[in-house]
This record gives sequence, structure tokens and C-alpha cells, in this order.
Amino acid sequence: MPTYPGISSEAFRHPLDRQAEEALRNLPGFKLLASRFVEYIYERPQQVFLMGNNIKAGPRQYSTLYGIFRECVRDLDISLEPALYVNQNPMVNSYALGHENPYIVVNTGLMDLLDEAELRTVMAHELGHIKCDHTTLIQMAMWAMGAASFVGEITLGLGNVITTGLLYAFYEWRRKAELSADRAALLVMDDLNPILQTMMKLAGGSNKYSHELSLSEFTQQSENYDALDQDQLNQIYKFLIYNGSNGTFLSHPFPVERLSFIKNWEASAEYQQIKQGHYDQAGTGSVDVAVENEDTVESLRRQIEALKAEIRQAQNKAP
Repeated sequence: MPTYPGISSEAFRHPLDRQAEEALRNLPGFKLLASRFVEYIYERPQQVFLMGNNIKAGPRQYSTLYGIFRECVRDLDISLEPALYVNQNPMVNSYALGHENPYIVVNTGLMDLLDEAELRTVMAHELGHIKCDHTTLIQMAMWAMGAASFVGEITLGLGNVITTGLLYAFYEWRRKAELSADRAALLVMDDLNPILQTMMKLAGGSNKYSHELSLSEFTQQSENYDALDQDQLNQIYKFLIYNGSNGTFLSHPFPVERLSFIKNWEASAEYQQIKQGHYDQAGTGSVDVAVENEDTVESLRRQIEALKAEIRQAQNKAP
């Protein structure tokens, strides 16, 4: 597997991730929310819970998973090794959180479904979140969503700060952050197929019937999904599905949608340059998002407002 000594997260961070984060940070109420988050959320209780209710992986505990994890840490040049925990949970999921003491949690359902190459893909993906310093904002988004349900009873000093617009911006950014983490997985794997296989299994994999899965069919499904955007009404439906029409915001893009993003990057000159060792080093070449992307961020805001207006119009026309 390739390694990337000294690589900066800016080398592979998706531009939509940068833009969505900047739009989020510029929204009214974000700074106040961030200050309350720091006040109410502490990492130590999380560490106590993880230690008490999960298995901490290591050389003599889930050694295969831990070995894969250590290799990914090396490949992405992450200097302080995060903790790795396994949770007894049949849901196929994993996540990375924590700032001062970052950690990754892998559910047993995920371990039972994926083979070792696919587990490596997931490890690299979650470490990509840590490398990009996504974890604090991810946890803040989760906390904001929970706090929003209590503001009528327990304001936490937030009043009307946690608005639908702020929640929308949080989850718009969360979905775009996944694109950067997928890129980290491709850098580590140096092979598109296990990433596509992982996406397929996340969408609807089965241990018993895995022999009946077809990656070519799933890739065609992804292309068919992208083609739905030719109808503007379908774009509105996608927006509604992602942003609360079923009662909650979705934190991840659909696996079929992620396929096209990672395939495009794999074919790009940017990816080839990184593979050849030409990439931003940590501490150099970082992007000043607020300056460089100001026009793009404003464009993103206008697009969001235009799409919201289209949704309201479509809802008014609905029977």
C-alpha cells in the first residue's frame, strides 16, 4: 500500500467540504453555538463510556482489525494514534469523534459484513475524518440536533440560535465531509474496486447472499441515480429527503451518489499527482478558505436559497 509522508489534509480535501464548512461558520449563531458546545460537552465522559462499554482494539484484542488500522495510520501520516473501539451492535456502522483524544468506533455488524480489504477502506475513511479535523464539527452537529429538540423547554442559553437554517448548514457540511474521507480511503487503497464494493455492501450487503451481488449492476444503478437530476423535480425530492422530509437530516450522501464523486477523483490529474508524491505537506500549502473561497461560498448560499424557494413553490402546488 502507498504511504504519504507529511501529507496535509488539504491535499485531498474535497472543495465542496471546504465551501460548506465556510458557509456554516459564517452563519449567524454559529459562534454562540460553538461556545455553548465547548461549555456543555466534555470528552472525558465519552472516554469513560467507551472504556466501559466497548472492546478496545490492540495487538492482543482484535489484532487483525488493529493491524489494518495501524497501517492506515501510517499511510495517512497521522502522528498521534487515535483509540480504536469495537461496539457490540448489529447496525452496520462506524464513526470517528473526539478532538483532544480522537477515537474510532466500529460496530460488530460492520466487521461481520466486510472483508479485510473493505475494512481497510473503512479504517482509512474514518482516519480521513480525523486527518481533516472533521470530528469536532461532526459532534457539534449531533449535539445541535439534540439540543434543538429541547430549546422550547431548556434553552441552554441558545434561544432561537439553533434554527432550521443552521441545522441545514451543519448537515450539508457533514455530507460534503464524507467526500473528503472517501478520498482518504482511495489514497490508502490505491484501488477503486474495494471502495465501490464497500459502498455496495453499505447500501444493502448480505453475508448469506453476497455471491449474488454485482458491482457492475450497482455502478449502473449509480449512473441511473445521477441521471435523475435531468428532471428538476427529482432534484427537489433529493433535497427534501436529505434535509428532513422524513423527520431527520441525513448525515451521509447515499452510497450510490458517493460512487460518482470518488470515480471522478480517481480519474483526475490531482489524484495522479498525489500518487506521484506531489502534494501539500502538513504545515505548508494550506488553504485560507475564508479568503480564497469567499465568492464560491456566497454562490453556494445563493444556490441554497434558490433551491429552498423552489421547494416552497413545489409544496404550494402539491395537492
